[in-house]
Amino acid sequence: MWNRKFGRNADHRKAMLRNLATSVILYGKVETTEAKAKDLRSVVDELITLGKKGDLAARRRAASYIRDVVADEKTGKTVLQKLFDEVAPKYADRKGGYTRVVKTGTRKGDAAPMAYIELI
Repeated sequence: MWNRKFGRNADHRKAMLRNLATSVILYGKVETTEAKAKDLRSVVDELITLGKKGDLAARRRAASYIRDVVADEKTGKTVLQKLFDEVAPKYADRKGGYTRVVKTGTRKGDAAPMAYIELI
């Protein structure tokens, strides 16, 4: 399978996908270009699968990918904790396909096709 490069080097591309995956888990929905949303789908689905496993090894693998961002200021809960405590248990009976890509139109500046990626 061919990977899109998005005009970036490997480190920048990985950082972009990490940031977008963290945002999807944090907010539940992110608007980005259609191509980025399609590539991000597999990343987020893999993270949710790790969250469903729930063991220490899966938590460490997810922690190595997700940004260390506080999801809830009141409780101090991080995005990783949100993934394992809230998001993954919601999909316990589902075998895959945790995200949906919805096309929204074109961006005004450069006419890039835009889409939402959201958790189902």
